[in-house]
Parts: sequence; C-alpha cells; structure tokens
Amino acid sequence: MQTQKTISEIIDLWKADKKQYVKKSSYSAYILLIENHLLPVFGYKTSIGDSEVQKFVFQKLAEGLSHKTIKDILIVLKMVLKFGAKNKVFEYVPFEVQYPTEREKHDIEVLSRTNQKKLMNFIRENFNFRNLGIYICLSTGIRIGEICALTWEDIDAENGVIAVRKTIQRIYVIENGSRHTELLIDTPKTKNSIREIPMTKDLLQILKPLKKIVNNNFFVLTNDAKPTEPRTYRNYYKKMIKTLNIPELKFHGLRHSFATRCIESNCDYKTVSVILGHSNISTTLNLYVHPNMDQKKKCIEQMAKSLK
Repeated sequence: MQTQKTISEIIDLWKADKKQYVKKSSYSAYILLIENHLLPVFGYKTSIGDSEVQKFVFQKLAEGLSHKTIKDILIVLKMVLKFGAKNKVFEYVPFEVQYPTEREKHDIEVLSRTNQKKLMNFIRENFNFRNLGIYICLSTGIRIGEICALTWEDIDAENGVIAVRKTIQRIYVIENGSRHTELLIDTPKTKNSIREIPMTKDLLQILKPLKKIVNNNFFVLTNDAKPTEPRTYRNYYKKMIKTLNIPELKFHGLRHSFATRCIESNCDYKTVSVILGHSNISTTLNLYVHPNMDQKKKCIEQMAKSLK
C-alpha cells in the first residue's frame, strides 16, 4: 500500500480518470455532488467508517435532502473510495448505512380526463409551435428535455412515428475553480430512452401538413435553428395551465398523465414501459399500476368464480 491519500486527493485523481468514460452531463452531476456535499465533510479524511457515513446521512436528511439524493451522493463516494483502493492509495472498507422509514408515499400527480381534454382542445384551437410541444408530450409521454431537443427530422409523418434520439439540458460546470452553466444537447442517458413512438391519428393529422413546409433541421418548439431550453419551456407551460384554470401540475405530470391514460386503456405494461423509455418494466409497474377498488373487486369475483 502506498502512502494513504486524503479523500480530496483521491477525488482529483478519480476526476481525471472518470472524465474519459462518462457523458459530460453525468460528469458535471458527479462534480456538483462532490463539491457541494462530499468535499466539505470528507475531503480532509484519510479513512472513513460506518458511523461517520451514518452521521452524514442524518445531517443531509436534516438539511431536507431526499433519500434518493443522499443515495446518489453515496454512490459517488463509493466510486471514489473504490478507485482509491484499486490504486492502492486508500484502504476501502465497505460501509453500511440505514435510513429512517419513509412514512409518506406521494402519489404521482396527473391531469384529470376532463382537464386533459380541455388542454388538448385549447391547443388545437390556439395553434403555435410551443403549444404543439405540449400536445406531443400528452400524446407520446416524452420528457421535457426530449421535446426541447426534438427536430422536424425526428418526425416521420409517412410512417406515423416520432424518433426520440436526443435530449437537451442545462448543466452546471465546475472547472478550474470557476462555475458556469452550459446548454447541452446529447443522446439520452440510457439506451432504452432512444426509442420510436407511434403517433395518434389526431397528432398525425396536425403534423403531416406541417412536415411538407418546415425545415427538417429546425427544432419543433421554435421552428427555428435555435432551441428552447427546458426552464423557459416549463415557465411557458405553467402560464398556460394557469390561464386555463387547470390545477397546478408539474411539466413531468404530462408524462405521468400519458402513462396513466395508457394503463387505464388496458395497454399491456411492457409496451407502455418501452414507449416511456424506462430501463425496466418494474419502474412502470411501481409508478403507474395501482389497481382501484373496482379492479380489485373484479379480481376477487373472478377468483371466486374459478373455484365453483
């Protein structure tokens, strides 16, 4: 074993190595977690024990961070420590932490059928390209970064398919002590997110005539060479639903609404999962498949009937 290095020194070595293998967006997310959370607490240390990591978890919970965010931070910490152990500059002993039981389970928020129809009818009657994007999201379940990155080239009106190949996001970059943000257009994070989604007849009816006159290289939301970034588009959407007196719903709720309507229409779960670009079907099941009382009664009746 070489001389033990501090966590801060190992992080510097890890960053130089990791940068070669991951997307710029992933790298910037790692660095942000390191700078904001790991370095202030662990940077000067040459060893870490269970009790210190457990104390860190409680501290971050007290600061209001979610279980998921804390787990993401610890994933980065483990990557750094394992890198140090692999290069014989740190003695890594796997740590175990516990989290308090999460008592509240928030239901996903979706548009009611009435409000979804209201929103879609308004867009049909008040057409512009930004409104069209919201209609596309409600008809396909694509994410805000994906709709902002969508170009006319991605829309195949002849075959009635939208290809999701890229996403756009503003990332926080920390380099050489300076901090700034960058707008980044890149492929989606996972291979499952690269997908083709069939269009509804109503959506195809809107897009088919447009495809004949638009520039294929332009972004759909702006019909221009310059895109709209997610934050700007999110604000536009908020104003729209406020104008329509629709209860406040996060933009991601449009995706939830699409998925919920699919499940309500008895679409098979695997197909819904593939359309949404989930990495596995369990994500879809955990989010959207919650049988109501009528479905439960029907199930019980079918079971009893089979015994007769």
